[in-house]
Amino acid sequence: MEALKVLGTEKIGKFEFTGIEGGFGEGKKAMLVKDIALIHGRPVKAINQAIERQLNRFKNGIDILDLKVENFAVTLSDLGFNQGQINASKHIYLLSERGYAKLLKILDDDKAWDIYDELVDNYFNMRVAIKENNPAIVNQERLKIMKDNSATRRANMLYKIAMATDSNSSKQQLLARAAKEITGEMIIPVMKEKEYSATDIAKKLGTTATMVGKTANKLGLKAEQPGQNEYGRWTNSKSRYSDKEVPQWLYTEAGYKAIKKEVKK
Repeated sequence: MEALKVLGTEKIGKFEFTGIEGGFGEGKKAMLVKDIALIHGRPVKAINQAIERQLNRFKNGIDILDLKVENFAVTLSDLGFNQGQINASKHIYLLSERGYAKLLKILDDDKAWDIYDELVDNYFNMRVAIKENNPAIVNQERLKIMKDNSATRRANMLYKIAMATDSNSSKQQLLARAAKEITGEMIIPVMKEKEYSATDIAKKLGTTATMVGKTANKLGLKAEQPGQNEYGRWTNSKSRYSDKEVPQWLYTEAGYKAIKKEVKK
């Protein structure tokens, strides 16, 4: 694991952030989540939650580092954190270029990809290829990312259409097509009549919805978004605090029984 080197304040277009080198390899550039959050106009907590919901997709030491647990010569104060921020933060994430690209697939908005283009051209490793007049490296990586993002968008569209239909058979077909866009395989989802929210299960078991969610994550019950399995399915529901729709996992009878068995231990 390479030592971190603080390069100072970097300015790319209208964005200013802490330039960092190392951690993921000699000369490799990296970005703090707190700077990514500032650039994207989102709270640090929201970016951290987006990462942690799909943390299994990020490879430690390749995509992501948690500076709260890693031992680097550079101190967090050198990276612009005051002691209050350090004490209040459970995790302080650092992302490589690859990790940042994975985060963008989760955020999945046009602004995010516009920002990515600018940062890749002028900050991350690919600017070396540009300076060396070797655009093939840049184009190859961009084409791969664009292809993956296009598949994700198609899957999301199919998922939303599926959730809007009342026909279970049509819903199955649409969800299977959505799964194929992401995995390359036609997966026929299992549909169940009875479904429970985390709140429903919490009331039945005398616990909290948060505990139900943590138990589900511990047991690995939830499928990748968008999708479903024998334990439940992903759907969209209105946020309690805004008009924005947020993903929600609905449990089948099998999901409920798995949670119940674990909680009763």
